[in-house]
Amino acid sequence: MKANITELEPLEKENPVQYADRLGLIYSSNVIQKHKKENGQYFTSVEIARFLASLSHKFEKTVKILDPGCGAGILTCALVEHLVSNSNKLKEIDITSYEIDTNLISYTTRAFSYLKEWCISKQIDLIFEIIHGDFILNNKFVFGFDRKQKETNSDFDIVISNPPYFKLSKEDKRAIIAQSVTNGHPNIYSIFMAASLKLLKEGGEFIFITPRSFSSGNYFKTFRNFFFFSVRLDYIHLFVSRKETFERDNVLQETIIMKGQKNFDAEKNNVVTITSSKSADDLEKCKIKAYNYKELIDLSSKEKILHTPISDFEEKIFKLFKNWNSRLQDYDLQISTGPVVAHRAVNFIRDTEEPGSVPLFWLHNVNKMEVNPLNQKPNKGQYIQLVQKSLSILVKNRDYIFLRRFSSKDDKSRLIASPYFKDSIDAKLIGIENKLNYIYKKNGEFQKNELIGLAALLNSDLFDSYFRTFNGNINVSATELREMPFPTEEEIKKIGDNLLELNNFTSEAINDEVNNFFGIKHFFVNEEN
Repeated sequence: MKANITELEPLEKENPVQYADRLGLIYSSNVIQKHKKENGQYFTSVEIARFLASLSHKFEKTVKILDPGCGAGILTCALVEHLVSNSNKLKEIDITSYEIDTNLISYTTRAFSYLKEWCISKQIDLIFEIIHGDFILNNKFVFGFDRKQKETNSDFDIVISNPPYFKLSKEDKRAIIAQSVTNGHPNIYSIFMAASLKLLKEGGEFIFITPRSFSSGNYFKTFRNFFFFSVRLDYIHLFVSRKETFERDNVLQETIIMKGQKNFDAEKNNVVTITSSKSADDLEKCKIKAYNYKELIDLSSKEKILHTPISDFEEKIFKLFKNWNSRLQDYDLQISTGPVVAHRAVNFIRDTEEPGSVPLFWLHNVNKMEVNPLNQKPNKGQYIQLVQKSLSILVKNRDYIFLRRFSSKDDKSRLIASPYFKDSIDAKLIGIENKLNYIYKKNGEFQKNELIGLAALLNSDLFDSYFRTFNGNINVSATELREMPFPTEEEIKKIGDNLLELNNFTSEAINDEVNNFFGIKHFFVNEEN
């Protein structure tokens, strides 16, 4: 169903942002959800567009704006409205935008043409170019491809964007072009961020709303290494609700807004303001925190994980962990990912025990402080054949901590771990499926109190709350766990001793023990209130 020409016309006294939003809604109502998902197309609301625009402070005579995935143009319209309303010096605006969706171009053209007329009424000259094409492929020179292309591009004062987000295959042209700043199967939004930064002037403003998943984890490690040395962040906003930011597009995503300046100075020592709100509806009632840049990210670390504590409660926990200097490796502990990839090992997996088979543990077998092999699911056999070809994906039967690599929307905790005791089964080898991480002693074996204490800490509300200050998705990667600070070995063992003496491993008992042990019970009492 095509839009009626009349309904595409501007209304009397309609401002550019409202017009662009209305055009976007008309377009969205005429395309199927599959089309929007394939294009990573999630339109920005008026409230969020204006919020992002308000972060700009480029009040100069002329300004060059880049919108790399402009959609119906609402972000650029909001930015121009903001700049015009707050600067007496502004005389010229030059907009370069990109849109890959052929059907959307006419809507964007209408929005920007109306914006131009609006600027003329304010005695400001505005020119715009809407480039119909792929932003990454059109700017591949920034990654070292086709350098002669640079002659047709200029540096920008401001980039503002709500980029598309979906994973790319390793063979995708855009993934190949951007392999200097990405690894594995990159998400396209990170490539948009990288290319945009490269196109900015030194000191140019970077204003993005994206998923929060880049802030930790191995998939974005290469990107973070580029990003945090290329931008000096000075503002971050987080939405507490996962579902309300892009509610009208049915998007379930942890979202972050960032504003910073292009800056290659590694000695970043500025103050970063972190605000938070439940959704776009209460942006005017943001909670506000401020941190030194180096508190939130250790630029000398391998992982460069971004922490974003948003409340007094999270700040207290964040500072407690900052006082701990040890990592798992300091205690001769290693963490690995289960080597049994089910679809590759399907010829070895069995539903029932057979001669020569050994137990196979899956994510659904692991609950807090309990490994339950009797919890079986269809098409997920609990045994794996012990044959020559399967030896490479089996591990020695020894004491471990199993930790789920993924949490579901129904899980109250991101971290779900259990001690596994080798004496619970009679086998020399076992299988651990790929959706589980496992922690083990590199040399020797766990002491029982150490095994219980460490598993209890990972299951505690304390560790789960800290984990949420940097983890922006449902994944629990081995990389993140290697970087987490832990208390001393003696403290871990003492917590284990106390729980063993109680003989109570419920979540309530664990939280009481951990919170009392570190004298932080009041943290959680205040949080509940």
